Amino acid sequence: MIPNTILHPELAKALATLGHGDTVLVTDAGFPIPAGANRIDLGVFPGTVDVLEILRVLRKNMQVEVISFDTEVRDRNPMLYASLQDIYTGAGCDFTVCNHEQLVNDVAPNAKVIIRSGSFNAYANIALTAATDAHAWFTDIEPLDAYIERRKLIKQNHVPVLKD
Repeated sequence: MIPNTILHPELAKALATLGHGDTVLVTDAGFPIPAGANRIDLGVFPGTVDVLEILRVLRKNMQVEVISFDTEVRDRNPMLYASLQDIYTGAGCDFTVCNHEQLVNDVAPNAKVIIRSGSFNAYANIALTAATDAHAWFTDIEPLDAYIERRKLIKQNHVPVLKD
């Protein structure tokens, strides 16, 4: 066993295959996952494993440039929204809107991996777009503007907000 790393073999493998721009969709227990999707089911019992636990692990194990979810998270589940802000403070990005229909019809069928939680937390369906490490790339040449901006947000420990 490797200490302080992901123990779930399918989850570790899925994260190792991610490239820049790939999507990881973390869902609540009731999300309709398309047939044939690369599904990793971590739901054991209602509330276990919770979507926030999964997101905390992912925060430590993947670079993210876009975090998308329905405005209902901010507007109707402020505790979940505050937890997302806490988890992704310093990640170098803001939140973007992706309504439930888009998550079901567009994001889920194209996600590289869908991680289903045991969460009964309303609106807890979060799409993460994989990034490259803003500090590891462009070390010997002038970085692209997007990398300059991400580096700045990371350095400032930016608290993400939903841009609708």
